[in-house]
Amino acid sequence: MQNSHKLSMMTMTALFAAMISVLAQLIIPLPLIPMTGQTFAIGLAGTILGSRHGLSATVLYVLMGCIGIPVFAQMTGGLGILFGPTGGFIIGFIPATWLIGYYLEKTSFTFLQACIANLIGMVVTLAFGMIWLKFSANLSWTAAFLSSVAPFIVAGIVKAILAAWIGIIIRNRLATANMLPHATSS
Repeated sequence: MQNSHKLSMMTMTALFAAMISVLAQLIIPLPLIPMTGQTFAIGLAGTILGSRHGLSATVLYVLMGCIGIPVFAQMTGGLGILFGPTGGFIIGFIPATWLIGYYLEKTSFTFLQACIANLIGMVVTLAFGMIWLKFSANLSWTAAFLSSVAPFIVAGIVKAILAAWIGIIIRNRLATANMLPHATSS
């Protein structure tokens, strides 16, 4: 049974890394930083898989992109993307996913708690993105905020709520099917 569970979680980790890759291609172009489905996918990974496996899926996604597999937004990959203006967001996905899962594991897997967790994840991602953009593009703090945070606040809140809602539904169904550990949910 334990080997079966390990294999199941390894499979889900790989599937979520692939899902993040696919949702990264949903793009709304903006002047400096495009809006993508990556943050929504990160929220789903943390909400559904929890801290450990959500983190593993996100790290796998980032590693795939770093070695050149075109999984980042606009079918790009390679270390150049990581060191470019959007690199902070990509790096920020790692702690954001872990924090989402960790927060839910320490509270409960409910819609309300998932909303709070995903909003925390959104703030972490945007903070990493802003700090990285400020230094990589040599911008003022105001310009970095206006380019990398302000345009994404409303969409980020919507994506956080959707990731919480959909994530809790999917997590409950996977737990009912004994594919994830049962947790408090509503």
